[in-house]
Amino acid sequence: MTEYWQHFLFLLPMGILAGIVSTTAGLASLVSYPALLAVGVPPLFANVTNTAALVMTGLGATVSSHKELGEHKKELVKILPFTLGGSILGAWLLLAAPASTFEKAVPFFVLVAGLLLLSQVNKSKKAETNLTRDDSIENDGTHPVYRVIVSIGILLVGMYCGYFGAAGGVLLLAILSATTTMPFASYNALKNLSLGGANLIATIIYIFSSHIYWGLVIPMGIGLFIGGWIGPHIVRIIPAKILKIAISMAAIALAVDLFIKAYF
Repeated sequence: MTEYWQHFLFLLPMGILAGIVSTTAGLASLVSYPALLAVGVPPLFANVTNTAALVMTGLGATVSSHKELGEHKKELVKILPFTLGGSILGAWLLLAAPASTFEKAVPFFVLVAGLLLLSQVNKSKKAETNLTRDDSIENDGTHPVYRVIVSIGILLVGMYCGYFGAAGGVLLLAILSATTTMPFASYNALKNLSLGGANLIATIIYIFSSHIYWGLVIPMGIGLFIGGWIGPHIVRIIPAKILKIAISMAAIALAVDLFIKAYF
């Protein structure tokens, strides 16, 4: 019992930090996954338990971002089915082939996401302010092939999050940054809710097909909810350009770290 409370007191603040990092940068697993490993959870089950706890981040962020979400319901409807559908496929793949088989490809996904988001740092301010609820997604009214490509990209992100998840939020942020004229705070809110839903779907699958350390989900989840609520408030204060640069640099650093661990 003493050991559990030690884990509780360790995972709660780690969850708060992970929730803030998740809802501002999409890099929760940079904190939460290693924290679960540190208390002795095996890698595959740490991945599954982390996914279950991350549901609370999406819930906290949703409560905190009701204004942004309410203004962009149409965009949410376009994104959510693809992230949820992808998550189902990803969770199934994880159970069929453990995430360790995927580790050599992950650094490149994270690197591409970081570079893509970095390329959007100087995106026209005019593009982010002259918008309406009807034209805030750039692929509206464009060639159908373009819309299909964007949809497939979002589906793959959902699939990736259900399978492994490290920096999945950065991947979705990068896609939304490149394909929307919404302010950063708005598409960041869409990212938080979409990935929260993807984690929920994956968790439901894991309940019946894997092992979740629910005793550890509780402190981590409480922390993630608190951090998830705090994150959107931070995003509203810090300029989007600074956030994009910071997220991009963190993603590139993570890609290098993952590359070294996978290949050396």
